Amino acid sequence: MTFFEQELQKIFGKGMGLSDIRIVGNACYGRLSGDIRMKAYFDTGRVADNYGMLKITMLNRREGVIDSVSLHFSDLLGKKKVANPNFRDGICPHIWKDGGKAEWYVYKPTEADYKRFSEAAAGYLDVFREPAQEQQMGQRMC
Repeated sequence: MTFFEQELQKIFGKGMGLSDIRIVGNACYGRLSGDIRMKAYFDTGRVADNYGMLKITMLNRREGVIDSVSLHFSDLLGKKKVANPNFRDGICPHIWKDGGKAEWYVYKPTEADYKRFSEAAAGYLDVFREPAQEQQMGQRMC
């Protein structure tokens, strides 16, 4: 399993209400409902091999792209303090690829950070979920 696959597993491994989850290469795919699918992967901004966001795309299996969002690590986690004296003011978390090897640069996310990634992704997925049917007035649950 590649570094990216391991990291996607940490974020999407609990399912988030997705079925048929597959992590292939550097992307995670899952079925939300019917023909609605999700694709998530780490993406770069303006700097090559510097992955500072999780991009999630919602797809209709028959019609193509519905919507997409980029969840920037700096927005989700802010600057993180590190012991490295080169980063006295902290560092915005990101993955970098150097010499073919990918890893987190200086700051390594905690369990709480992975939970934050998962919650942000789940919040986006909720936008595309079928609304739960509300209990009608006067209807009793048995």
